[in-house]
Amino acid sequence: MATLCRPAIAVPDHVITMEDTLRLARTHHADHPQLGLVLRLISNTGVRTRHLIQPIEQTLQHPGFETRNLLYEREAKRLVPPVIESALEHAGVGVRDIDLIVYVSCTGFMMPSLTAWIINEMGFRAETRQLPIAQLGCAAGGAAINRAHDFCLAYPEANALIVACEFCSLCYQPTDLGVGSLLSNGLFGDGVAAAVVRGRGGTGVALERNGSHLVPDTEDWISYAVRNTGFHFQLDKRVPTTMKMLAPALRALSEQHRWNVSRLDFQIVHAGGPRILDDLCTFLEVDPEMFRYSRATLTERGNIASCVVFDALERLFADGGVPDAARGLIAGFGPGITAEMVLGRWVASPEASPDAAPRAARPRLDHVAHGRRAEEQAGVG
Repeated sequence: MATLCRPAIAVPDHVITMEDTLRLARTHHADHPQLGLVLRLISNTGVRTRHLIQPIEQTLQHPGFETRNLLYEREAKRLVPPVIESALEHAGVGVRDIDLIVYVSCTGFMMPSLTAWIINEMGFRAETRQLPIAQLGCAAGGAAINRAHDFCLAYPEANALIVACEFCSLCYQPTDLGVGSLLSNGLFGDGVAAAVVRGRGGTGVALERNGSHLVPDTEDWISYAVRNTGFHFQLDKRVPTTMKMLAPALRALSEQHRWNVSRLDFQIVHAGGPRILDDLCTFLEVDPEMFRYSRATLTERGNIASCVVFDALERLFADGGVPDAARGLIAGFGPGITAEMVLGRWVASPEASPDAAPRAARPRLDHVAHGRRAEEQAGVG
């Protein structure tokens, strides 16, 4: 059974507080006709601090889409490798044990994907499969887990590495003065995350069932307008109501698995804003304490897009986890409107897993085994 191991997280050094954000809003938009509303909305996010890849003075400048994208590439190459190394260590595997890399990001663009650079730079095997996901936004964290789960179901001996890299501050557009855009300026933060899904063994969340749900006719509620100046984030005022439509999908997936979503032991969900968490408490009939890790991520780091579910999950690990075999849900929400959901049980130690036999004792994928034999014959690895 595939197991999602402990994630690794990194955030940039530059910090902006809510007080800083409110001050900047008052200074830069003093004449905005809805400034009072914007200030209230930002205050209600509960985001106390966010991390940015540049000092705020540089973040507020717009040197052009090309310069920003070059900054995205440079900072991704700086921050991603140490996070990958930590995630591999958490999972007890090495670079040559990875069969698939899923890379998710919606805040910069590279082709070839950063996956190619990761494979070359960090010593992953040339046979490592690549799956870049660029257009699922905040839901991509859940989608990455689900695609890694699917891969390990197809290839039970395989391991998948997930990497999420989000520099939301690079999407700041000084000319976008709509209430939704100004709200996003006080909500989103930057971060990088990585996690391994092991086909056999490992500790963490043993994945059992995953699913997706698209709310019909909501594709323009969260979107990008791609213009000469880059990605312009567009947020419909109806977005805060989406949990009324997505909560039934979470409940339905649990019922398919013969679980009651209201009685799970842990839930890690995307924290796009406090309204999402408050509404889930109501619609899923759970105590607010259930979402304490997602809320902590929102409070301390803001909405870090696809990284949120990994940051919240890492907080669960850091808090000592939950009892062995505890049942839980992980879910990401994003453009579409889309939910990516997975159910699983907590595995407290490798010995507790029925698939705990060491990977080395099991046959590898045919193409992987052939590659390893060729390396051994050549005296490599």
